[in-house]
Amino acid sequence: MRCPKCGCDESKVVDSRPSENNDAIRRRRECASCGFRFTTYERREEMPLMVIKRDGRKETFDRLKLMRGLLTATVKRDIPVERLNELIDDIESELRDTGIVEVAAQDLGMMVLKRLVNLDKVAYVRFASVYRDFKDVDEFSEELRSLDSD
Repeated sequence: MRCPKCGCDESKVVDSRPSENNDAIRRRRECASCGFRFTTYERREEMPLMVIKRDGRKETFDRLKLMRGLLTATVKRDIPVERLNELIDDIESELRDTGIVEVAAQDLGMMVLKRLVNLDKVAYVRFASVYRDFKDVDEFSEELRSLDSD
């Protein structure tokens, strides 16, 4: 590990412990040349999740893009951002736990809707209106009726 101060390649580990959320190992290191102490994190290398769009294109799963969609759906709703982060974490964990590295955008949208309906029905309808691309008021009304029947 190269020292950020002097660039020396030699350092020794002074302390090692799990990070706060146990997703990495936090290591305190000391440079063998200048004595500067710095922190590094060792994480498991994960395969990137790929989203297959409706037109067949593939793009890397982007938490921020999903968060933007959720923030738009929950605007003026009393839903903390932490809760939205938990929702995204839950989806990402489900995908990684099943070993899936590619997910269809439609399936990802359904995963979001399944969680949003329990979180906030208004946010659910807002997200569904964009995700399902309602063509007219009748489709929108049908979605609302299906919510009432649940």
